[in-house]
Amino acid sequence: MINIEFKLWKFKFRIRTKMLMLLILNSILVSSIMIINFLILRESASLFSSISFIAMFIFAFPIILIKYTEYNKKKQLEEMFPIFLRDFVQAIRGGMSVPHALKAISRNDYKALNPYVKKMSAQLDWGIPVGTVLMKFAEGSKSKLITRIISSVRESHRFGGNLADTLEALSNTAVEIEQLRAERRLYLHSQMITGYIVFFVFLAVMIGLEKFLVPSLSEASTGLTGPTSTPPQNLAAEYNIIFRNLILIQGFFAGLSTGKMAEGAVIAGLKHSLFMMAVGFIVFTIVG
Repeated sequence: MINIEFKLWKFKFRIRTKMLMLLILNSILVSSIMIINFLILRESASLFSSISFIAMFIFAFPIILIKYTEYNKKKQLEEMFPIFLRDFVQAIRGGMSVPHALKAISRNDYKALNPYVKKMSAQLDWGIPVGTVLMKFAEGSKSKLITRIISSVRESHRFGGNLADTLEALSNTAVEIEQLRAERRLYLHSQMITGYIVFFVFLAVMIGLEKFLVPSLSEASTGLTGPTSTPPQNLAAEYNIIFRNLILIQGFFAGLSTGKMAEGAVIAGLKHSLFMMAVGFIVFTIVG
């Protein structure tokens, strides 16, 4: 994948061509929607707000999907990596060299890790040094855990250490890290449920305000006269938009915090955010 690097003041940014093209196309599409929305629907506050939200969602969704797919792929790689290391250790302890060991275990099924293992085996067959092959694998995985382990393996191989013992120790470390992550997810499961409960309580409060407070304010405003008074129907529509936007904002950030607590990554909360926002929008639209 080709990366494009540009500099803004003192900061350097690197972006992939795929992401750049997506940003450009999305920007054109969303700009067109927003211009049409402003020219045609600006008089209708409810429709204008809804179309603006849909345009923002169209812009963000593909980018979020790509980022979440990358996160999910990295997560699967880290889950399968200890199994790969264990098989690698067994092959080396059986008397195989590193290239032969990789070639032997490349026939095993490591799910998301399969393309990387087969690629490493092919690169070693082409005569590429072991250290270079391992480093390219670490860079391709984009995982800090795998990169740290591969760096230790490269140093051990470089200075003539016992590679099998090093791999076994690192394999045990990777297994322990994965177990700690599983225990953390189990421990924080109740916190994730609490996050959902808080959101649905907030949703119920917004619906209650829409059902009981806004009609009272509308009735009170009917007795007001003067050029600055707001018509009751306009007041109700304005509050409806405000409450709906608050629900969407609450759902977005509550989902992100839930993902951060449950899985240790903000990007993991996007699925919770999308679920909360969708449920909140649908329920408020139907009930409110």
